[in-house]
Amino acid sequence: MSNEGEKARVSGEVSRPEPTLPTVNPAAEKSEPPKPTFHPAVYVSVWIALSSSVILFNKHILDYAQFPIILTTWHLAFATFMTQVLARTTTLLDGRKTVKMTGRVYLRAIVPIGLFFSLSLICGNVTYLYLSVAFIQMLKATTPVAVLLATWAMGMAPVNLKVLFNVAIIVVGVVIASFGEIKFVFIGFLFQIGGIVFEATRLVMVQRLLSSAEFKMDPLVSLYYFAPVCAVMNGVTALFVEVPNLTMGHIYNVGVWTLLANAVVAFLLNVSVVFLIGKTSSLVMTLCGVLKDILLVAASMMIWQTPVTPLQFFGYSIALIGLVYYKLGGDKIREYAGQANRSWAEYGANHPAQRKSIIIGAVVLIFFLLIGSMAPSYAPESVDKVKGMLGGATAGNA
Repeated sequence: MSNEGEKARVSGEVSRPEPTLPTVNPAAEKSEPPKPTFHPAVYVSVWIALSSSVILFNKHILDYAQFPIILTTWHLAFATFMTQVLARTTTLLDGRKTVKMTGRVYLRAIVPIGLFFSLSLICGNVTYLYLSVAFIQMLKATTPVAVLLATWAMGMAPVNLKVLFNVAIIVVGVVIASFGEIKFVFIGFLFQIGGIVFEATRLVMVQRLLSSAEFKMDPLVSLYYFAPVCAVMNGVTALFVEVPNLTMGHIYNVGVWTLLANAVVAFLLNVSVVFLIGKTSSLVMTLCGVLKDILLVAASMMIWQTPVTPLQFFGYSIALIGLVYYKLGGDKIREYAGQANRSWAEYGANHPAQRKSIIIGAVVLIFFLLIGSMAPSYAPESVDKVKGMLGGATAGNA
């Protein structure tokens, strides 16, 4: 009896396992939610807007005060100041910490590159005194050709006749556009070609410098190193060429706040390039450049009533087609064209009314651009009447 009672007590004392909740290790790393970011289209739009604004801004200022070298010096001095501030207050220029920059490297690499950078900026700005923005953009389409030739001349790549044939299309298109230019000024043409040659040489020298992993630099870090030496070179040149003729009246005529805004926009353009490169692809960069050039040609036609002949349209179209083909290649173009065609068809199936509106809007825009380009030739009295209504708000062609 006692044994049975003891067994009962023992069995009653046995504890049954209770379900336990899983434990969380507080030391375990928690995955952070992805940081909010803008759509790539935002970076593209900002870059196109800033790049176009700088060119139109420079043309506007040089119409009132014809001191292009002083203007580039002002841009570079402001960029020098801002990069120094950003290097001490933000992380945008932390990439410079990985660059093994010494005094010897600076003198042997940065200074020579800065010299060509300075020359390209001077020639590029002087060109605005002679040529229209539209024609300048057409001539700039030959920059990849100049870069390719400079690459071969400096031994960075072997000569390739097939590639030479591809880029020849660009040259042919620009030559046709040049024959169609109404206000062709030979000295301005030479300055622009000189600027393209200097810029191509600079780009190849930068490519050679960055071929080593220890000198990898984004555009903003490059500006950090190049802006000071370019500002000094341009400043010395301006001291002998333009400063003796400069008066405070020229500065007041342009406006101090206008000059400050111009420098800010030019610097923000360099900042936007960093984000654009990081958020998009080479395809987007190429197409953005082509779109920007087309928009600048259209803006020049609307703001300064720059006459653009049908021959120029034809030649520039050939140059742009050659540029895209050279940058991307035939296989990539067919691949992207197929993807775009499928996306467009899918968009049309889902939004037929919107696709029809886009097509109609594009046709209307092209029509008005063509009519606007021919207006000075077939209706000069109407153009003069519009200019009179604007009260001289738009500057004439330089």
